[in-house]
Amino acid sequence: MSIKTKILFALVASLTLGLAPFRPEPHIWGKIKWIAGGAEGMQLLDYWDTFLHGAPWIALMFFTIQFIAKSIKTDEK
Repeated sequence: MSIKTKILFALVASLTLGLAPFRPEPHIWGKIKWIAGGAEGMQLLDYWDTFLHGAPWIALMFFTIQFIAKSIKTDEK
């Protein structure tokens, strides 16, 4: 699978699974705000949920950085 395909797949996953449910605010955004506010009342399941909704975003960043690094390495030759 090419790196561009991986980026596209991670982007689609981020915009769907990473943001779902969308109303009243994206779920991952609410979890990040909760953690930034001290994470009072957060349980292990809430952290696991944060990881699952954040995983597509982490994959997107990883594949994008990998693509940029590969492009820079190719340009140097």
